[in-house]
Amino acid sequence: MKIDLHKIPIREVIVGYKDSAEEGVVAYGGKLDIRPKYQREFVYTGKQRDAVLETVKNGFPLNVMYWVKTDQGNFEVMDGQQRTISIGQYINGDFSLNDRFFHNLTKEEQTQILNYELMIYFCEGTDKERLDWFRIINIAGEKLTDQELRNAVYTGPWLSDAKLKFSKSNCVAYLLANDGGQLVSGSPIRQEYLEIALSWINDSKIEDYMAKHQHNKNADELWEYFQSVIAWTRKTFTNYRREMNSVEWGELYNKFKDKKLSASKLETEIKELMQDEDVTKKSGVYPYVLTRQEKYLSIRAFTDKMKREAYERQKSICKKCKKPFEIEEMEADHIKPWHEGGKTIAENCQMLCKQDNRTKSGK
Repeated sequence: MKIDLHKIPIREVIVGYKDSAEEGVVAYGGKLDIRPKYQREFVYTGKQRDAVLETVKNGFPLNVMYWVKTDQGNFEVMDGQQRTISIGQYINGDFSLNDRFFHNLTKEEQTQILNYELMIYFCEGTDKERLDWFRIINIAGEKLTDQELRNAVYTGPWLSDAKLKFSKSNCVAYLLANDGGQLVSGSPIRQEYLEIALSWINDSKIEDYMAKHQHNKNADELWEYFQSVIAWTRKTFTNYRREMNSVEWGELYNKFKDKKLSASKLETEIKELMQDEDVTKKSGVYPYVLTRQEKYLSIRAFTDKMKREAYERQKSICKKCKKPFEIEEMEADHIKPWHEGGKTIAENCQMLCKQDNRTKSGK
């Protein structure tokens, strides 16, 4: 990885500054891509943005920035996008600072800002080197998410199309997943919708999928898959509940999309489980009714008082192996299993030694 430090005045950086919304932000005479299409949209608050300008205006040091040199000899902002856009927007007249726009400043004040030198590292290297360096410097300010880091490496026509579908405010993926009740949580502009879809389609091997499809012309395969997941979910679980937005629908779709399921029977069982006070994780009801794995439900545990009561009742003897143990060496167990209607109450509690309890539960 080749890294060179340069001091560049703001007046040179903002030459040709242009914000084209969906198409990104450019400057430095058209040679700098401030917000490449793989990057997130502007996320600074007004307070953060103003702090950048106050730093520049007072001549205080601003955190170092990093530009990546492309194969074409131009640059992409790897770190410093939000600060650079804040500066560009102010000089462009998009907002005022302390009730004064840039054009309201005196000539001396304008010159002071334009002559301010930004500390910028020019970086050259392989995709892997860029990602490794990116992770190292991603330690301050508005940190990039894991998916934003991946986007920085696997940029190309596929990613540009995927971002249009999954990563913009009110993108089609967001509108689809929220039509009739929110099925996917997170923020599209922070790349969470894209990350979720990629995780679902390729069994959590996100980088493998992105590397394989990086140079594809479009992301139609991923979009069609996402549509299928949402359609299957709406058809299978017909009554919307807010707990549904944290379910990994893609994982369930991959396993059960070809199974014959009765939506009405599922709804009847879901309704009962939602009212069961022993089920502490209501979102886990959905994977449970398909997989029958109780781990999804986080069944309410016996209280210490219930455990002590059972322990004293058993006179410290394990109900299974009939040997004596200290209470710390034992675990509480449902006499009548929960899935057979047994409740998490004192009368249904028994103490087993750890080995017997884990053998019984298959742990």
